[in-house]
Amino acid sequence: MALTWCVLLAVVLYVKADVLNVHVVAHTHDDVGWLKNVDQYYYGANNTVTHAGVQYILDTAVRALGKQENRRFIYVEMAFFTRWWKEQPNKTKDLVKQLLDRGQLEFINGGWCMNDEATTDYNAIIDQMSLGLRFISNTFGSQYRPRVAWHIDPFGHSAEQASLFAMMGFDGFFFGRLDYADDAKRKQDKTREMVWRGSESLGSSTDLFTGVLYHHYSPPSGFCFDSRTRCTDQPIMDDKSLFDYNVDERVDSFIKACQDQALSYRTNNIMMTMGGDFDYENANTWYKNLDKLMYYVNKNGSVNMFYSTPTRYLDALHKAGLTWTLKTDDFFPYGDKPWSYWTGYFTSRVGLKGYVHYLNGHLQTCRQLEAIHGMFSTMSPQKLAEEMGVAQHHDAVSGTEKQHVAKNYAQRLHIGQVECEQLVQQSIGEMSRKSSSVAPLKLETCEYLNISVCSPTNSSEFQFDVMVYNPLSRHDDHIVVRLPVSRKDLVVMDTGSNDITCQVIPVSPATTAVRRHRGNAPYELVFIATAPPLGYNTYFVRQATNSKEHQCVTSTIREHVNDEHVDINNECYKVSVDGESGDVEKITNQMSGISVDVKQHFYWYWGSDGHNSNSSQASGAYIFRPNSSQVYDVNNNNNTKTNISVVNGPVVQEVWQVFSSYVSQVIRLYTGTNHIEMEFTIGPIPTNDKKGKEIISRYDTNMVTNQEWFTDANGREMKSRVRNYRPTWQWNNTEPVSGNYYPVNSRIYMKDTSSDTQFTILTDRSQGGSSLKDGSLELMVHRRLLHDDSRGVGEPLNEDGQFGDGLIARGKHLLLVDKIENSGKLHRQLGERLLLPPTILIHNGSESISDFSKNYNGMVSGLRRELPENVHLLTVQLLEKTSLLLRLEHMFAVKEDANLSTSVTVNVKDLFVTFELISCVEMTLGGDVKLSMVNRLKWNIDTPSVLSDTTNPQVDPTAITLTPMMIRTFICDIRYLD
Repeated sequence: MALTWCVLLAVVLYVKADVLNVHVVAHTHDDVGWLKNVDQYYYGANNTVTHAGVQYILDTAVRALGKQENRRFIYVEMAFFTRWWKEQPNKTKDLVKQLLDRGQLEFINGGWCMNDEATTDYNAIIDQMSLGLRFISNTFGSQYRPRVAWHIDPFGHSAEQASLFAMMGFDGFFFGRLDYADDAKRKQDKTREMVWRGSESLGSSTDLFTGVLYHHYSPPSGFCFDSRTRCTDQPIMDDKSLFDYNVDERVDSFIKACQDQALSYRTNNIMMTMGGDFDYENANTWYKNLDKLMYYVNKNGSVNMFYSTPTRYLDALHKAGLTWTLKTDDFFPYGDKPWSYWTGYFTSRVGLKGYVHYLNGHLQTCRQLEAIHGMFSTMSPQKLAEEMGVAQHHDAVSGTEKQHVAKNYAQRLHIGQVECEQLVQQSIGEMSRKSSSVAPLKLETCEYLNISVCSPTNSSEFQFDVMVYNPLSRHDDHIVVRLPVSRKDLVVMDTGSNDITCQVIPVSPATTAVRRHRGNAPYELVFIATAPPLGYNTYFVRQATNSKEHQCVTSTIREHVNDEHVDINNECYKVSVDGESGDVEKITNQMSGISVDVKQHFYWYWGSDGHNSNSSQASGAYIFRPNSSQVYDVNNNNNTKTNISVVNGPVVQEVWQVFSSYVSQVIRLYTGTNHIEMEFTIGPIPTNDKKGKEIISRYDTNMVTNQEWFTDANGREMKSRVRNYRPTWQWNNTEPVSGNYYPVNSRIYMKDTSSDTQFTILTDRSQGGSSLKDGSLELMVHRRLLHDDSRGVGEPLNEDGQFGDGLIARGKHLLLVDKIENSGKLHRQLGERLLLPPTILIHNGSESISDFSKNYNGMVSGLRRELPENVHLLTVQLLEKTSLLLRLEHMFAVKEDANLSTSVTVNVKDLFVTFELISCVEMTLGGDVKLSMVNRLKWNIDTPSVLSDTTNPQVDPTAITLTPMMIRTFICDIRYLD
């Protein structure tokens, strides 16, 4: 007869010492957007694309858990769970709390989403994790905080991600994807479980037990019991009176699968993942079959099978007391087979990547102003915070979603952006007025300044004020302001009516082509502004009334027609452009005396269509697979030279380069800057030749680099990369181009130690990058492909753009060429500016400067003093009216700078102008639990620790000490000052 289900209460729930213990983990993997958008996935809409409904998963899983107390279930994505939780009646909420109390329901990972690790910035990772973790702590209690990180689907794993998880208090980390060759070796060596030290600077304090799942995250073959169409495996049929009785065969098959899996692991515990994408929509089908399987397997006696969680599995491994191998590098790039490297998504959907990067900084500005200025606005950063949380998903900012989903991500982000812009406008408008009897300034922001569109500055009246907000914790004396204007006879003055050097430049043909009908300003006004820390400064733009006024210099465009080279200079750099080819030929740092021969040019790889002799693999949204290692010149293989024009002036000097009909660039040197700006405009990429194209910007120099270069990990510590080499296994060089590509979130550089030279490129968004020959760096800046790469998205990466003829990408590279010992400071501080760009606000300027000064504050700072130059104010977030989330970060790694890679102590008690800190409690990085309550598991490792643990001193807001790369998180009670 069939099993009587009350007998299940007697199923063994604990680990046995003398048998193989099979930890059955019932789980669902719920993408917050991929083939459908996040709303469609939640509700189960648009099922013609794919069948999935997250609300039904949570409904039925909770009901199924309530029927049997031995059952367990884990859940990850708080973006979905919070939405579901709000809809539940009290009876269901009470049941959920009971399930949590009994350990039947367990939150794992706990972030708003399961974020990508290659194309995400550390600040955005922290924010999205904090959003989910704080929901769990605030709703259910900190005792239910996740102890295990669970990244089962991202396409490669960064050392910084592991480091952040450790700082959040996690004890373990499990993931599903690693390179096929690395995986094969680890299976053989039984090193699929290890201790990962994510940070060289923070040392063993970031040690995190890490394990690779055996079946990716799926059940063993033949044991998928989901009722959706994807599962066709036979259920457990245990009635011997019927013809289809299959218990004996199913039990034997399952035990064999368990024994095979155990061969790759070191203890008598294995974790068996039972679930998959959007599984458990009808949880009863899973649990009914797992209950039966568990009963009959345990009756067999060969293995001990029981419902478990990753946390229970981790505790069993810790109890085993083994010594584990230590890993200090990362898991990039990821290849799932010899000709298939998932390195294309490092660049895919460049527009979305740029937008997400920009909004990360915008969110921080919004939070700063909400906190510092006491919630003047009725708007909130919460909407943008939640949508930014969704955007960090491994099928969002990664660029691996369907086109309609990408558009939905951007639309949702824009709604949050508008709310934040209104908060910023209202906050600065309020803080600017000197008395309550004066009306707040009405301010506007311009979303499309990057393509010279801003209607408030392009009006016919030409009298407007510019307010520049600086979100950095230090005074910024070099903020570039570029505004579209319709006339040239302008003056710019500061709050003291002093003339500001300014320049008027014609709008370039490339910009005109990008903006199309969205704007018509013929000129750009350019000047350099300054602003105090977490504060603003005001500038006044007026039409010149007479020739004696200090008018802006009008620059004309000089088209270069001869073959002589062209030089542009500022105080630091000279850039020489070869007149014959039109390309950069030399960069000289005039301060340090460093000079590098360099040729910078754009090329493209021919994306494979899958008809190669070696493999049918095509290049697509995930995978970068060029047809060959050959690159093609964007200007028709040098049949056409690069056309150049030159702009000279007192604020900026520019070289305009036109490489082809779809690739152009502006090289800029602003007065007083210690870097070179390269702004590229690419697209629409032509496909009339039926070839998918992957566009790169390549910098070829005369530097000797010994096959080594460096890339950042999520904007934090740098990782050494060596061509055609993997630190822990022998690499099979089947893809010499894509197999050497790595994610570049913020910077890439190479060193010539013989000449003490470092060549650094900073990016304004995540891109793929490499060094395929010594002295050369390349970054992939745009992709347009005509074939799907067969990894699930089901369509080619062929973005149509706003006007339907293909996406145009505009972005920037910032170059630093200097001595190695100077470069750490320079690229860290410039990277901070890219992370937190200034905000430009416009006022209609209807009154005179003197009248403005009577009624309004022209300059206001939110800080009483600057922070030290190696300290970054990472988070200032108002939680409640008198509660503040505060994060301080040491910006430098060990040995990066002789002076700045040292411990630093800061006083933040009276740092802020508008409020003081009454008391602070130190939290884990997620801000969800007191640091004093966390006692992370310690693991034995086979490599002696040469770095001492990082310790956290007692909390004293007058003396907070930071060591290199340390982030300290506090929740502080605050009191606003009168």
